[in-house]
Amino acid sequence: MLILKNGYMLDPASGTEGYYDILIDTERGRIAKIAPRGVRTADDAGDASVQNAFGSVDSENMGNGETETEGESLGIIDLNGQMVAPGLVDVHVHFRDPGFTHKEDIHTGAAAAAKGGFTSVVLMANTKPAVDNPETLAYVLNQGKETGIHVHTCANVTMGLQGKELTDMESLSGQGAAGFTDDGIPLMDETLLRAALQRAAKCSKPVSLHEENPALIKNNGVNAGKAAAYFGIGGSPREAEISMVERDLRIALEEKADLSIQHISTKEAVDLVRQAKKRSSHIFAEATPHHFTLTEDAVVRHGTLAKMNPPLREEADRLAIIEGLRDGTIDMIATDHAPHSAEEKAKPLTEAPSGIIGLETALSLGIRELVDKGYLSMMELIGKMSLAPAKLYHLDAGYLKEGGPADLVVFDPEKKWVVKEFASKAANSPFLGETLPGVVSYTICGGKAVYRD
Repeated sequence: MLILKNGYMLDPASGTEGYYDILIDTERGRIAKIAPRGVRTADDAGDASVQNAFGSVDSENMGNGETETEGESLGIIDLNGQMVAPGLVDVHVHFRDPGFTHKEDIHTGAAAAAKGGFTSVVLMANTKPAVDNPETLAYVLNQGKETGIHVHTCANVTMGLQGKELTDMESLSGQGAAGFTDDGIPLMDETLLRAALQRAAKCSKPVSLHEENPALIKNNGVNAGKAAAYFGIGGSPREAEISMVERDLRIALEEKADLSIQHISTKEAVDLVRQAKKRSSHIFAEATPHHFTLTEDAVVRHGTLAKMNPPLREEADRLAIIEGLRDGTIDMIATDHAPHSAEEKAKPLTEAPSGIIGLETALSLGIRELVDKGYLSMMELIGKMSLAPAKLYHLDAGYLKEGGPADLVVFDPEKKWVVKEFASKAANSPFLGETLPGVVSYTICGGKAVYRD
């Protein structure tokens, strides 16, 4: 058993917040009891004890958190007022395994997730081989079971990410695929997309789409504006995203299928989603921390470390994304954690791959850019980083409740840290060297500490 004592609990599912003690059944990996904060007292003999809703426990050894009671090993962690929330859930990450493990693998990716406070992740399927077959799906899921966190994965929409033939979506769903995506490659065939949405709906699984029309892009990863002009290249225009979002929302509305617009980057796309959500409860959207934090100016400053698909755009777009998060148009925050090697990112701008890592900085950027600046409450931020993504993918996560999963993150929102070392294999981040608020003290998954600061 484990007691988390004196924590300020945030539960976005019930809206409950305040000082609570949480009793965890570490054998079952579930929350046994949640009760108002107890009081630490001293008896006449001077021995410290913990008085709370779980009874009085002798705790002479509070320093190491271990004490014996009635034959059970009881750990007690005094959180000293730190925040405790559901373990974070990221439904858009790349762990590059199989096929590209020089960038990341499932184990190092999971370590990065745990360090960032995430207890559940959903992997994208653009691996080699792609997750378009039962064998690769089973490999990813089995590797994930060895990590200490919950590793889920999408399967591909099309065979080999070629956009020509649908995968056996029903079979892959039955074998554990959390959803379907060809992330990184847009699905250009409208008839194929319609069929995919129909089949995914029968499986009760979402389809997540990368929305960039390659026919409109001269150089990916850089906005066709100030940044592209600075480097003397054509770049990626906003119309590449807008046109695809407009088409795909129309089809999804007709098919009444769950569709998630990935890593939204333009103000026009935010408004298209806003209007579509008024007509259907099947429309979802995600925003990345880098898109609500940075603009194309970051590419001028950081070069390839700020190159990504879709690209960082203008200040008006950044503010529109924040407003979309604020008013509920954008349901969730997802990192699009995209590790690359230092050698790859050292290539010239037009040759280097797009993408940055994000699992270890996401919570801090949410606190700094959204909570500290008054756009979201801490409860709302946690909801968009846990409950909302869990709901889309039908995961048992994102809430704190007696009998519920003992997946939690403990963090100090005011404590500062410097971005300099990563648990990820990669370090391709434009936030290197920055001082950020929000230090994760513990990540607990299935009742066990998988990360401790």
